[in-house]
Parts: sequence; C-alpha cells; structure tokens
Amino acid sequence: MSKIRLLLVDDHEIVRAGLRMLFLAEPDMTIVGEAGSGPAAIQAVAELHPDVVLMDVAMPGMSGIEATRRIKESSPDTAILALTMYEEEQYFFEMLNAGASGYIPKRAAPDDLVSAIRVVSQGNVFLYASLARFLLNEVLPAHETRTEPSSTEGLTSREREVLTHIAEGKTNREIADVLVISPKTVDRHRENIMQKLNLHSRVELVKYAISKGLIQVE
Repeated sequence: MSKIRLLLVDDHEIVRAGLRMLFLAEPDMTIVGEAGSGPAAIQAVAELHPDVVLMDVAMPGMSGIEATRRIKESSPDTAILALTMYEEEQYFFEMLNAGASGYIPKRAAPDDLVSAIRVVSQGNVFLYASLARFLLNEVLPAHETRTEPSSTEGLTSREREVLTHIAEGKTNREIADVLVISPKTVDRHRENIMQKLNLHSRVELVKYAISKGLIQVE
C-alpha cells in the first residue's frame, strides 16, 4: 500500500519538529517536505506533489488561507488540512471556502490529527467535533433542531448509509468495512450521491447531511 505523502507547513520550526516526530511513527505516512511560509508551501507543492498539506492558518506575510487558495488553483487534487490555534468561525469558513478539506485545532489529540490526515487523503472532509457546529448554524436556523431525517431526494438506502458515514468523517476503508463493500464501491456511491444532489464539494455533502438530520452535531 502506498504511503500518504505529507507536506508540513508552519512558520514555527518547533511545531514542525513535533509533527515530524508524530508522523514518523505512522507506517502509512511519509513526510516529503516542510515549509515555513505560504510562498514556500506553494513552491513545495509544485515540486513535491504531496497528497496532503498540513497547513497553518496564520503565518507572517501570506496567510495559510491565501496559500490554500493558490495551491487548490494549481493542484486541485491536493488535500489541505488546516491545523491552527484559531477556532473562530471566520477562519473556519475562510479556510473551507479557500478549498481546505478539513479544519482541526492544535489542541486536538495526536490520534485525532492522524485520523484527520487519513480522512482527507481519501477525498473526504474532516471537521473537528467542536467546530462542526459552525456548519450546523449555517444550514439550520438557531432555534431549529432536527431529530428525524427528512427526505433525501432520489437516494437509495445504501447511498444514504454512505452519505451518513462520509459526513461522520469516516475514511473510505472504514465505510467499506462497516458496509462490507469495497473502497472503490464507496467512491462510486459518493460520486452518484453528489451527481444526484447537484453538490460540488465534500463540504457541501456534509452540510447536506446535517440539514437532513442524517448526523447530529452537538
């Protein structure tokens, strides 16, 4: 099995050193490079072609938000996971709108970060539980709470199952194991779901699942 190729982006060397130690212990991950600024990250992506960029949000000069936007323009298949000390709604949406596939605070447990890397490397969205409420606030009025799933127009029962697992942040392999199907079949279901619902990104997929009550966000 090929390893997940990581690029670490943070303007603090001590942070990158800690991340390096964490990921070196993971047999399915390899660090292909590091960058201490937005421009350096853009250049590194062009040269190294990582699968996942772990991106700091606030850096001197070019922010991680702008670096994310430029990387996604030139390398749309590269997944970007925001790792930051900022948990404000503004930064959360700016990173997702720039093209990030996930957002996780630096206070998160190491196991959560490792899981997030695996999730976004497979084309899925990872949202840290305490931050996912921002999406809930966007798709539902503040006073409304869904307890029962509403209609999921045109989806088969299996597609609804796959959608729910994707929105919960499971990897393709985890979904495949639960449903006893292949990861390729999971991918095919996801493509069909997005086509049927006219959704264009994984974030839209998660928003849809929340709005239909398929998953609960605390």
